[in-house]
Amino acid sequence: MAENGNNGDRRVSGPRLIALVGPFQSGKTTLLESILARTGALSRQGNVRDGSSVGDSSAEARAHAMSIEANVATADYLGDRFTFVDCPGSIEFAYDLPNVLPLCDAAIVVCEADQRKIPALQLVLRELEELGIPRLIFLNKIDIATSRVRETLAMLQPASRSPLIVRQIPLWQNGIATGFIDLALERAFVYREHAPSTVVDVPAGEMPREKEARYSMLERLADYDDALMEELISDIEPPRDQVFDDLTRELRAGRVVPLLIGSAERGNGVTRLLKALRHEAPGLLQTRDRPGVPGEGPPLAQVMRTIHTAHGGKLSVSRVLRGAFVDGATVITASGEEDRIGGISRMMGATTIKQPRAEEGDTVAFGRLDHVATGESFTDAKASDPKTRAASGNGAALPKATPPQPVHALALKVRDRKDEVRLAAAMAKLAEEDPSLTFVQDQASGEMKLYGQGEMHVRVALEKLAARFGVTVEAKKPSVSYCETIREATTIRGRHKKQSGGHGQFGDVVIDIKPRARSEGFAFNETVHGGTVPRQYFSSVEAGCRDALTRGPLGFPVVDVAVTLTDGSYHTVDSSDMAFRQAAKIAMNEGLPKCKPVLLEPILAVAISTPSEALSRVTGIASSRRGQILGYDSRPGWEGWDTVEALIPEAEMGDLIVELRSATAGVATYTARFDHLAEIVGRPAEQIVAQAAQARAAASAGH
Repeated sequence: MAENGNNGDRRVSGPRLIALVGPFQSGKTTLLESILARTGALSRQGNVRDGSSVGDSSAEARAHAMSIEANVATADYLGDRFTFVDCPGSIEFAYDLPNVLPLCDAAIVVCEADQRKIPALQLVLRELEELGIPRLIFLNKIDIATSRVRETLAMLQPASRSPLIVRQIPLWQNGIATGFIDLALERAFVYREHAPSTVVDVPAGEMPREKEARYSMLERLADYDDALMEELISDIEPPRDQVFDDLTRELRAGRVVPLLIGSAERGNGVTRLLKALRHEAPGLLQTRDRPGVPGEGPPLAQVMRTIHTAHGGKLSVSRVLRGAFVDGATVITASGEEDRIGGISRMMGATTIKQPRAEEGDTVAFGRLDHVATGESFTDAKASDPKTRAASGNGAALPKATPPQPVHALALKVRDRKDEVRLAAAMAKLAEEDPSLTFVQDQASGEMKLYGQGEMHVRVALEKLAARFGVTVEAKKPSVSYCETIREATTIRGRHKKQSGGHGQFGDVVIDIKPRARSEGFAFNETVHGGTVPRQYFSSVEAGCRDALTRGPLGFPVVDVAVTLTDGSYHTVDSSDMAFRQAAKIAMNEGLPKCKPVLLEPILAVAISTPSEALSRVTGIASSRRGQILGYDSRPGWEGWDTVEALIPEAEMGDLIVELRSATAGVATYTARFDHLAEIVGRPAEQIVAQAAQARAAASAGH
């Protein structure tokens, strides 16, 4: 596999993997469709609007007219093979990016001249920058652009830490872009609908503009090439090959980000984009030079996405980083277990095309690898020795991505209790496909909760649950983790006595109940003298006290209470652990209402990341939710972003992310952690207690 970006030999051999990324609705899926049509992979370009595109092939994506998962398609162009991964632009569905991008050789960042989408563009570029992935920008929708490229460049530059350089400038006619001038080739091209552009001479009237734009491009490249700098100073026209060598080298090093223009919907600018990828984008060898990517060794592949199909079973969409794999081969997974490859397929959206083997650099779907998860690697069993096998069980070839903290939740209830097992199994498959989904059984509330990255993210998961697995659920806001505590102390006796033939039951305790400071929890002690309660029953008394704390007089778990066993009595025959446990519970249930119980609500420490221009709106949203603003500051390392620190009650967090995203063009997010419990008194507390009682009564009636 030859690859050299430091001299005239710029060509790369072997399959390449290219990510299509960019803000929501910037035209990534349409660009993929246009590329597939231009390369002959499709006989006719489909359309996102009418649901005929290769990307966005799932029923949910088409219903919502948006990408909700990464789609993979492969095409050949002039003898080179390219696999494209169309990645969702919405922050809610960005879970694929951390597992897809590290395996990609380069990325096409699709964007448009829209100031409102700059923060979303910055999120995408920052991810690529931190991973060290070479990238170029495709400025889409040039056919409807109203601003000049120079103005657009100035608008886009703050989103990138690497300098953007204009590779092409549009040819304008009556305010409409009819073609472009390639500044590296010094040639002009006139657009044709869904066809390669026609090469024409640079119009005489455009020569001054072309010279100025080309000089600006060369000047930026000269920052990294002393020879080019000397040529520019000496007014020497650099050879075209030298210019392309510089463009290739700086692109692959991530020092510059070239900007190309076009219209994905009309197929304009696509051929020049493909040629730039073919000649300038790096291949697998450079990708393997990145930190954490393995070099030599037995065949190795890593999974970027998992798909559970209705008839084909589990598919592990993977990139082959070393060697080759054949259908039916035995592989060693990241956990050290063996699996047998049950089919190898090239992907074209939802369509799979069988093939007998996967070569180095290929991106394919391996069938029935039951023991390998998204982000994990596997090796060929025959080609690896025992030492290598042991090493392969230590984890992924590249670091496995950690899913982001969820920001939206729903409590789920199956309509038929027999479906609870089916629900758990279906959610396990959905969570395997999408690691940013979390499904838990909350022991405290008894609720089944689904956590995700936003309202639409969770809604789509429920749609998949019903359509693919036949499990229909009722969804509601999760209950809040209210607690209660006490303000005063009391001493109370609890006695449990029961006689029903044979041995009876007898337990008698006297306990002191006292409040503790917030967050000190439950404490149990004993000061019994004279053996009124035998030592062997102390642990049972403590257990009975804890039983009573699970639901206090207000109906919620009781916290921060100290109990001291001071006295009691026992029967030599009828006393038992269970009797003393029951006596302690009786004492607590009678004593806690006398201690002036008070309701507590959880308060979360919330850190909201927002574009600076939306700061006032974000602080207003937090304040309107009974939030206490602790302060705000610039987000470290993020130009044009701020972080707001606030304390917000858990009860106010339900749809917070929906309002934040609405106020920030869909890019704000937050992290939250429990901070403390705060008292609620008066009518709000009465309403919460009454609502909880009604909910328990309804649940009991339902059973």
